Amino acid sequence: MPARLTRIVAVVAAAVIVIGTGVAWGKIRSFENGINHISAAALGGGGEDGAIDILLVGMDSRTDAHGNPLSADELATLRAGDDVSTNTDTIILVRIPNNGRSATAISIPRDSYVAAPGDLGKTKINGVFGQVKLEKMKELVEQQGEDPAVAEPKATEAAREALIKTVANLTGVTVDHYAEIGLLGFALITDALGGVDVCLKDAVYEPLSGADFPAGPQKLDGPQALSFVRQRHDLPRGDLDRVTRQQAVMAALAHQVISGKTLSSPATLNRLQVAVQRSVVLSDGWDIMDFVTQMQKLAGGNVAFATIPVLQEDGWSDDGMQSVVRVDPSQVQDFVSGLLQNQDQGKTEELAYSPGKTTVDVVNDSDINGLAASVSEVLTGKGFVPGTVGNNDAERVASSQIRAAKTDDLGAQAVSKELGNLPVVEDPSMAPGSVQVVLAADYTGPGSGLGTDLSTGDATVDSGDTVDAAAAESTDTPLPTPPIITAGSDGPECVS
Repeated sequence: MPARLTRIVAVVAAAVIVIGTGVAWGKIRSFENGINHISAAALGGGGEDGAIDILLVGMDSRTDAHGNPLSADELATLRAGDDVSTNTDTIILVRIPNNGRSATAISIPRDSYVAAPGDLGKTKINGVFGQVKLEKMKELVEQQGEDPAVAEPKATEAAREALIKTVANLTGVTVDHYAEIGLLGFALITDALGGVDVCLKDAVYEPLSGADFPAGPQKLDGPQALSFVRQRHDLPRGDLDRVTRQQAVMAALAHQVISGKTLSSPATLNRLQVAVQRSVVLSDGWDIMDFVTQMQKLAGGNVAFATIPVLQEDGWSDDGMQSVVRVDPSQVQDFVSGLLQNQDQGKTEELAYSPGKTTVDVVNDSDINGLAASVSEVLTGKGFVPGTVGNNDAERVASSQIRAAKTDDLGAQAVSKELGNLPVVEDPSMAPGSVQVVLAADYTGPGSGLGTDLSTGDATVDSGDTVDAAAAESTDTPLPTPPIITAGSDGPECVS
């Protein structure tokens, strides 16, 4: 359950705000008192550049961080039922760089089909923890005769080690710190922070998770937020949409913490401390004060939430017995490496850009009938929001161009790339998030009928043949990567 991990980032980041609001450092240090600390031999010691990589794990558990069972009232409030579970429903790799430019959270879908350590072979990543724990318990109790109470923490340690190694092997990143939180923790921390702002594209009603929300922006309390991030059924992209919801909640909570608006109250801090101490497990050797120092450098908004590339969201295991999300480890490692490198350079805004953030007006300043409509159709097919389409009523232009409020506008640059690198001209009258394409007689790019397949808007190769459509359906070609979500100040992103 991904959202629970978020709180951890938000929780510890809270310390940053605490400093800025004049609360004593002793209060921050007190967050560690009562937290369940564990050891994990598979963890690294941090990169040479001082960056740290954290594995955040959300457990689908019916106990708190100290192993105490949740009460009947708590289970009812969380709609969790009383089934015992050791699935890791949320798995997120977080990079906190030493330079303070940005932070990156990379989600791994719970059903990702991956190679696990030991004799497990390939399995769903969310089952690695539970399978290893079960096998270790059998070994210790049935074969070696240990008391189950003594064997349980040893089995849990082995399970954590296996999950850490699995994530490291999949992503190519050595994990330095480990944080774990259960169902209750997400609700408690969300409530401690005063709820979380989310936005839905469409209204939802899904009784199994308890998700019952209208369309549009809204604030959710802890149990509602838990239902929001746990819904798996009736989502257009299944597990991938679930991950996106989790990221949206994480981004909103991170923004609340980094902005400092929620942690100036001692009462809020006290609620947060109680929530963290009851629900969070942290690895030994993780100095929260050092972490606070790094987070203090972080500029608000420069937190990117991404998802690893996926080959098939509705694939099958090798034995054909399980529905899985199929991934290619080499593609995952290339993606993670590139993303972390770009984020290290502070390119959060560029990485998070998507065509849906730009409205494109297209005007025809040539004598070619239908040119503006054809080009607008091409751009709409690429994900840009269609604006007005018609003839140019303003002063005529000598050559085709794109007008935007600023020449470095990300939307204008993206449109330019799609249309054959048309020049971008600064026009202060253009509203942010909108650009205008002016097509003159010299235009020969996509949509012009010259070097373009008008039926699809795809550029043709030199031979005149369109790119083989079958290649796009290859199981080796990753699906379109979900947009990167940031912890910005423009309000919550609307998600499915």
